[in-house]
This record gives sequence, structure tokens and C-alpha cells, in this order.
Amino acid sequence: MADQITHPRPILGQRGDTPVLIRNARIFTGTSETLLSGYDVLVAEGRIARIAPGIHADAGWQVIDAEGRVMSPGFIDAHAHVMFQMSFPEAFGSDEFYWAYKATAAAETYLMNGFTTIRDVGGNTFSLKKNIDAGVLAGPRIYPSGPMISQTSGHSDHRQDCHKCAAILNEPSVPMKYHMVAVADGHDGVLVAVREAFRRGASQIKICTTGGTGSYADPLDVTQFLPGEVQAAVAAARDWGTYVCTHAYHDAGIRRAVENGVQCVEHANLAEESTLRMMMQRDVWLSPQVIVYTKHPLGYTEDQKAKHDEAYAGIDRMMTAARKIGFEKIAFGSDIITDPELLARVNDEFLLRTKWFTPFEVMRQATALSGELLAMSGPRNPYKGKVGVIEEGAFADLLLIDGNPLDDIEVVTRPAETLHLIMKNGAIHKNALAQ
Repeated sequence: MADQITHPRPILGQRGDTPVLIRNARIFTGTSETLLSGYDVLVAEGRIARIAPGIHADAGWQVIDAEGRVMSPGFIDAHAHVMFQMSFPEAFGSDEFYWAYKATAAAETYLMNGFTTIRDVGGNTFSLKKNIDAGVLAGPRIYPSGPMISQTSGHSDHRQDCHKCAAILNEPSVPMKYHMVAVADGHDGVLVAVREAFRRGASQIKICTTGGTGSYADPLDVTQFLPGEVQAAVAAARDWGTYVCTHAYHDAGIRRAVENGVQCVEHANLAEESTLRMMMQRDVWLSPQVIVYTKHPLGYTEDQKAKHDEAYAGIDRMMTAARKIGFEKIAFGSDIITDPELLARVNDEFLLRTKWFTPFEVMRQATALSGELLAMSGPRNPYKGKVGVIEEGAFADLLLIDGNPLDDIEVVTRPAETLHLIMKNGAIHKNALAQ
């Protein structure tokens, strides 16, 4: 079958205006382990208008025969960095236009891999989002955090020895200059950084409460932001009706964040079981990733590689503990940076997670559960409707898969071959079915 790929131009707002009726699919709703058979799905005005047996097709509707393929909600990457898809040497030597062009290609990569929605947790994605929403560019809908915010010498501080001390000269790093990251100190400094992100349209806020693998100045073991600084970010976000997530690897940083109101922990690779239990008790989300740790990002120094390897070594114990205690609120994400070739294989994250979770559990993490996390942005949610589920009224983000990922999740790791239909907001971006 030859691929027929339709880019969103000139579909304004990325909404399909012709009703589409899909028949003979086995439906994975995002929430149930049992596939729904014998039902048709009608898409109209960008939404799932009706799910019922034997829907009659009116004149002018497009009718698609799924021929027994599995229908799934569009995938969600709840930890994406679409602006950072170049090596560190490229990034630090390029202007913001180069960054934008790279991000344009990365956005389309996500969509063609079946990801109809991403939560970008660090990057100046605001203009990219606007152009995707307007149908100018192909890509997933974006829940933007804006710049990842850390303290001086924290995970967002990429200044190197050649940079002057901030007390002498305000000399930002390249990512700081382009508002991909922000460095803030003290209650007032954090408030300014958070409110600036909201000024641009952030749907949630991302801070850092431990060191990171890719940053220059912070060892992995350090704890970042004082309790009052975390409280400032949380209070400002609550005033806007949304939440704060944190980059955190170890127990001290996770506990500092959660005890001061953060509602989602990214990574948590080095967390002990007791900390995971505390997160569960406080109804805090866990947003882990695996694929990013399987390869050193391009341009890493030996010190960065060592931190990266330490983080990778902790994943098995953390995930095993999460599985053991029945941690339910687990999102799906990849955290891929600096490597477009690895981003093209982002779907490998599905298979990697089956070391700890069943295929159904992984698929649910990548659809309904991540959709629940995105909904926590409340009034700051830029898309007023459900994502990650197949139910009436939800956004028409639909995939037709050649194979059953609930039996063999490996089928989704070959999206060019097995994703026969990619629909976002009712608009068809790929249709490889016989016409």
C-alpha cells in the first residue's frame, strides 16, 4: 500500500471539516484492556461525534474501512523538548531561527510517529504552537511550559567558565538568551520567571529541584531551590489555576518539591520506595522516561556522560518499586534531546517500558493517563476537550494500527510501516489504507 500523506495546509486550525466515518475497527479506548468491536466512529468538526453500531453514512462523508485494524487514541508524549533537537555544539553556536527550523522538523517527526499531543517541559515553543494550531505547520498540539526554570548553578544554568559572574555582568547563555530556559533566585526572582512564562501562554510550569545530567554546573546529587522558592512557583501557578512539575532525580529534591506543592515529578530515577509512596499518598504524578538514557546525547562531556549513566542505572530499581506499590498515576514521555535520529525512534519507549509494565499499561500511560495529567492545567488548558481517549466529545485524535499493540506492543515501534492512519483534530495527516 502506498502512503498518502496529507499535511494540514490549508486546513485552518487543523480541523477536518468533512465528516469521516470509520468502520470495522477494533477500538482501544485508552482506558479498557478489552477492544471494542462492532462499533463505527463518526468524526465531525474535529471531535468524536458518535460511537455506535451501524452508523449510516450521509452523502459527502468520507468513509474509511479499517478492515479489522486496531484504532487507538493518538499518543501523548508528556515529557518532550521539541526545541532541543540538535547537538550541544550546534545549539550553542546557532541563532534562534536555526533552533526554530530544527523544531519544525521535530514537530512533524512526532506527528508522523503517532504523537498527536505533547507536553513540552522546557523550551520556547509558543510561536511553534501557534503556527501548528493555525495549520501553517504539521505537528502535535503542544502544552507549553515555556522555559525550564532553575536557580543559579542549577539545571537551567548553561553558562560556562567563559561567562562572567552575574554580579558583574548579565551575560546569559544561548538557551537563556532565547528563553528556552530561565535562571531565577529568591522568592521575587522565581515569581518573575513564572509570570513571564504565563505571559507567553504557558499551560503549566517546570522547575528544577535537583541537578541534571545535561547541565554544566550542577552535580546530580545537589538539591535545588529553597522551600520558599518552590512555594513561590507553586503559589503563582495556583493563582493561574494550573500546576508545577519538577525535574528531580533523588529523594531530597523530590520531597522538597512535593512537600511544597509540586504536583508532578519528572524522572525520579534515584527515588526510594518510601519517596514513591509519599508521592502516591499526596496524589502526585510520576513522569519517568527510559529511551533518553539508552544513549549519550550528542556533545556530552565525560562528566555529563557519567551523570547520565548514574541516572540510567537507577531506572530499574525505581520502576520496579513503582510497579510493586501499585503506583497508578504514571505518565508517558521520552525526554529526547540533541538527537533527531533518536527522536525518529521515540516509539521505542513503548517497548522499553514492558520490562516493568504490561502492553496495556504502557498504552494506557501513553493515552488516557497522560491525557489526565494534561487536564490538570485547568483554565490554562489551551485545548478545551479530552485527549488520550476514544469517547464521544473527545478530540478526534485517532490512529489505525496494523496489529494489536495490546498483544504485541512492538508493532508501534515501526510507525512508518504499521500506523496506517494518523488523524489529529479530525484532519487526516496520513492514510495508507486502500482507497
